[in-house]
Amino acid sequence: MNNPLKDDLEDIIRLMDPFVWSQLRGKRIFITGGTGFFGKWLLEALVYASRMLSLNLELTVLTRNVSNFETQFPQLFNTGIIHYVEGNVKNFALPNQKFDFIIHAATEASEHLNNSNPFEMMDTIVEGTRRVLEFSRNCVAKKVLFISSGAVYGKQSVPLASEQYMNGPDTLNSKNVYAESKRLAELMCSVYADKFGIEIPIARCFAFVGPYLNLNIHFAIGNFIRDGLAGKTIEIKGDGTPMRSYLYSGDLVIWLLTMLVKGESKRAYNVGSDKAVSIEELAKNVSHCFMDKKVEYIVRQKPDPQKEKEQYVPSIDRARNELGLSVNFDLTESIRRTIKWNSNK
Repeated sequence: MNNPLKDDLEDIIRLMDPFVWSQLRGKRIFITGGTGFFGKWLLEALVYASRMLSLNLELTVLTRNVSNFETQFPQLFNTGIIHYVEGNVKNFALPNQKFDFIIHAATEASEHLNNSNPFEMMDTIVEGTRRVLEFSRNCVAKKVLFISSGAVYGKQSVPLASEQYMNGPDTLNSKNVYAESKRLAELMCSVYADKFGIEIPIARCFAFVGPYLNLNIHFAIGNFIRDGLAGKTIEIKGDGTPMRSYLYSGDLVIWLLTMLVKGESKRAYNVGSDKAVSIEELAKNVSHCFMDKKVEYIVRQKPDPQKEKEQYVPSIDRARNELGLSVNFDLTESIRRTIKWNSNK
C-alpha cells in the first residue's frame, strides 16, 4: 500500500544524523502516548526507517484502547515490529521484559481536559511520569526521553525563551495545572536521574504543524487550516497580535530521536522553531497556501497599544549548537504539506 507520508518519511531518513540511526539499530523502545500526534509520527518514522535501513527495531506502545486505535490507524498494525500494551499511563501493568529506550510522550496539551478535569490532568502527568520512571528501573532502560512543554516557562516576557529562562506559571491560577504538572514531572525526572542513575534528557516542546494534527482543538494553526479546507473565512477571535512559531512534524521526529540518542541527562532542550509570526500573519499565510480556492481571513478585535505582547517562541540555540539540529521546513512549506495531506485523506 502506498504510504501518503512517504515523502516526509524519506526526508526524515535523509535529514537525520546517521549516528542516530546507528544507535537505534536493534534496540527495543517503549513509547507512551504512542497514539497521539507525537506518537503516531514517531511510529510512522520508526517503522519506515526500520524497514528501509534494516534497523531491526522492536517497538512497544502503551495505549488506552488498542482496538480503537487499530480501527483508526490500521497501517500501524501488522507491521511486524510494533507491539501494543493496553492500559492507563498512571497504573499500566509493567511488561516483563527489558527495553533500551523509553519515550514518555503521554498527555497532550489538552485545554479541554485542563479546564474540565484538572485533577485528571495533574494525575496523568505526575503519577504517569512516576509510573514510567519506576518502569524504567525495572526494565533497565538505558535512557528515558521525557516530553515536556514550553508551558513550563509561564508567561513569556522575552522574544525567545531559552532553557535558562527562569520565569514560571502562576501557581494560584488553576488554568496552569498542565504547566505546573510538567514542571513537577521534570523535577521528578531529575530526582530519579540522581538517585537511580537513569539518563533522562528533557524535550520542552512548543507548537507544531503537520499531518495528524487535530484541526478541531485549541491550536490556531489547525483551526485556520480546517476552515480553509471547508472554504470558510478564517476567523481570528482576538486581535491577531500574539506571537507564535511552528515546527513541522518531520523536524519534530528528527529532533526527538536525536535528543533520545544524543541528549544529555538532566538537560532540557527546547523543541520548536525560532521564527516568530503573529497570529494575523499566520492566518494570512494559511489563506495564501490554498492555491485552488480563495480563502479570506478576518480579525475580530483591534489591537490595544497598552496591552503587553503575548508570545510563545523558543530559543533553539542549545539544540542547534549542542545537537546539530536545525529547522528544515519553513512555515509555508509546512502549511502546504499539512493542507495536502488533509485534502487527500
